[in-house]
Amino acid sequence: MDYGKLLENSLYLLALLNPASKVMFLSTYQPALTRKQIVELSWKSSLAALCILVALAGAGEIVLSRIFKVELYSLRITGGLILFMIGWTAVREGRFIQKQEHSLRENFTEISLVPLAAPLIAGPGTIAAAISGTAEFGLGLTASALTLAIMVNFVLMLFSRPINRVLERTHLLGPLIRLTGLIISAVSVQMVITGLHECMK
Repeated sequence: MDYGKLLENSLYLLALLNPASKVMFLSTYQPALTRKQIVELSWKSSLAALCILVALAGAGEIVLSRIFKVELYSLRITGGLILFMIGWTAVREGRFIQKQEHSLRENFTEISLVPLAAPLIAGPGTIAAAISGTAEFGLGLTASALTLAIMVNFVLMLFSRPINRVLERTHLLGPLIRLTGLIISAVSVQMVITGLHECMK
């Protein structure tokens, strides 16, 4: 396995996973989550998202092309456009998600699947990258890169409350969200350009 490519793809996928949005979601959840609840939400959503992404990385292109008659470049362009809206909202408003009141549940399976696992972790941009990554680098490297990126994201989710406190105390939360949004917007534009280039061929 090419470990340079593995690291490169892991960092790319980590940018698409956008850990800042998960940190915000967990740290601003109302009513406030306990440490145990954060751990439960983090591992359940990470495992579910990993299963979704690996399954789509392995079979997504076949399902798209043979069943839905959708070409990979169409998925790149659509994923890029949706991802751009997320990044643009972060740049303009300084947040990735709308702050909402949620009723606490004893069973967090529903919240860990929606919205955490999908679309916050396994979103359209990440799905498009996973499928196209398999076509370019193979399933083994793509699945390994997904696992590594989601593990890093999982660790950051576990420490979401202390991370959020430090960022708020140092007044870095807003600038960090906008900077992350700018990076995500740039990545999304590149996805659209790549999709259009493949379409022109």
